[in-house]
Amino acid sequence: MISCKIFKRSTLTIALLTALSAPTLAGEEVSKKSEQLEKISVLGKAYRNTATKTALAPEETPQGITVVDSDQLEQRGVESLSEAVRYTPGVVTENRGGAVTMFDTFTIRGFKAEQSYYDGLMLPLLKGWNLQPQIDPIAIQQVEIFKGPTSVLYGAMSPGGMVNMVAKSPQQEKKTKLELATGTHNLKEGSIDTTGQFGDSDVSYRLLALAKEKDSQVDGAKEERYLLAPSIDWQINEKTWVNFNLYYQQDPAMGINSALPSSGMFVANSNGSTSPSTWVGSKSWSTFDRDVLMFGYKINHEINNSWSFLQNARYLDASLLQENTYHGGVPTPSGSWDFNYFDPNTGNLRLTAYRTKETSKGFTIDNQLSGLLQTGDIEHNILLGVDYQNLDGESIYTAFNKVYWNNIFAPNHNYIDRNDMGGELRNIDKVTVDQIGIYLQDQIRYDSLVLIAGGRYDNYRGNNEYNGVSSKAEHKQFSYRVGALYEFDSGIAPFINYATSFEPLAGTNSATGENYDPELGKQIELGIKYQSVDGTQFLTTSLFHITKSNVLAADPSNFLQKTQIGEVVSQGIEIEGKWYATDNLDFSASYTYLDMEVTDAGADKDLKGTTPIYVPKHSANLWANYHFFDGSLAGTRLSGGVRYVGNMERDARNTTGKVPSYTLIDLSLGYDLGYANDTLKGATVNLIANNLFDKEYYSCYDNDNCWYGAERSVELNVSYQF
Repeated sequence: MISCKIFKRSTLTIALLTALSAPTLAGEEVSKKSEQLEKISVLGKAYRNTATKTALAPEETPQGITVVDSDQLEQRGVESLSEAVRYTPGVVTENRGGAVTMFDTFTIRGFKAEQSYYDGLMLPLLKGWNLQPQIDPIAIQQVEIFKGPTSVLYGAMSPGGMVNMVAKSPQQEKKTKLELATGTHNLKEGSIDTTGQFGDSDVSYRLLALAKEKDSQVDGAKEERYLLAPSIDWQINEKTWVNFNLYYQQDPAMGINSALPSSGMFVANSNGSTSPSTWVGSKSWSTFDRDVLMFGYKINHEINNSWSFLQNARYLDASLLQENTYHGGVPTPSGSWDFNYFDPNTGNLRLTAYRTKETSKGFTIDNQLSGLLQTGDIEHNILLGVDYQNLDGESIYTAFNKVYWNNIFAPNHNYIDRNDMGGELRNIDKVTVDQIGIYLQDQIRYDSLVLIAGGRYDNYRGNNEYNGVSSKAEHKQFSYRVGALYEFDSGIAPFINYATSFEPLAGTNSATGENYDPELGKQIELGIKYQSVDGTQFLTTSLFHITKSNVLAADPSNFLQKTQIGEVVSQGIEIEGKWYATDNLDFSASYTYLDMEVTDAGADKDLKGTTPIYVPKHSANLWANYHFFDGSLAGTRLSGGVRYVGNMERDARNTTGKVPSYTLIDLSLGYDLGYANDTLKGATVNLIANNLFDKEYYSCYDNDNCWYGAERSVELNVSYQF
């Protein structure tokens, strides 16, 4: 039997139609329904698809969406969200290389994706700074990547798309999984994932715990993490269910947060070359300590057979301390700036030290009323929602004026004396964000036709108070989406959608003297989804065109000011498929062609017609799994993948050349020890190698700020489930 996952109609739809119809379903249909209900149970009783905030399956959603399930997360041994989306079409990861692990940095369809979501609620980012929760994969059931504008359901958002991590939820069946791991960079990791029911009660629990430490790929830095995440489900009665969840994570060390010049990296330098382990920081001034506490709850109440109410809320309290060095311009006594911080003839790099102390507290709540209306042969799934987000944050930035010189080809890591760092300049940035949104969506099904139409009104207020000077953003914005998909009996489903988005901007338009308008995005997407009748073949092809307007551009009358006349266009094609070729063998593959261009840059004529950074024209991925069920290798899984990313521009003006393309090979081997001995049933061992051949690859912000990609890593983990 081929072990593939087949998505059916919305579970909500099935349940409601069952309640409203008298005939008893045939045995085959009951079996199918049970498969789907089991899938939803694993994801959580209040699971809602990222793209629609309903249980509509990805194959039925008229917009591009990719799902990375728990099997894929385990097979690839992912350690971060950035690693989880590596094989997703249209997504470029590790924008700051492999050693900067404190951020999940990636772009979707060419646009930076800063606002990730965890279990349907945004993870607040302290805008302009470094503090944002970073969810560990041990707490993730699956990852959903939704392509294109999503403001209609979530408010302020990049037009490229969004990522939602579905949290692991309590299950009634009792299970415990223990895991130990070791590997390159002195990796030491232990975790526990236990779930079950409290006796014969209506309460289920789940407890996740993790301790991990390893050396960074750069000299002299470490990565360390401790996590505790308990949650409970309480079925109060037949109609009401509540979940309480807590997530605490401490990261005493998270590698580095600095870059290197391209010279000596992939640009030849007669003095020598750097390597993925090169670091020019000082051991006595290298700190990254982050604490994140989140407490949340969900309430789901079935009002009647047709209507239900879901409330999802979370509170955040987080802090961060960073001590770091950077290279860049320094002020001179005359009041001008000296930007001569790197000498390629010697390899000497000028550095200064800084510290940031960051705190943030936030509250997010989403209220969803959903219901089914049946008018003849037409089925309406109505969604009415009101959500609210609040964030109060502060960053105290301290810059020290003592200047240091270090050589990138022979770096010294002991050049800072904490008692002698010169004078200091302190800046305080206070950030406040409030956003309330009201949204309405109608998901219509008529026979094989699925239609979606939705609109949202947002009232967004943001304020940055920098050293007592305020910069505000006040936006009242309407966003909408319309889409259609038709399912033919052959499994082919063409679709089309049009959607809009907005992103807030703080500051004053120099041309009008008024607050900036939000940056606006709009997308039109055409595509075809295919699912074979036997559920062994899946294919999605999307053609998209995204325009982002109101982008900040240089003011022709004052180079120190900016005006809103910029425009960027992103267009291309994404192809993604999965094939269960035999009972043993399955393939996943994708290809992306992306053409992105600055179409209006105001007075900065050099920018018009350029391609932004982090945008490869071509990228492709392939992943395959082979399972041995018989013979001497029974219980063995052999998996491998290939990742290709084409060359990218090295700087915004496209004047300094390209960042080279790269192709990486990943390998994963698994073995179920129960096949070797019955007493070892439940025990598995996995060997995972990423970047198997240790290929050097790079990313760049500009010519003097580049990063090495993640070097080869090998991990051996042993788990026992009982």
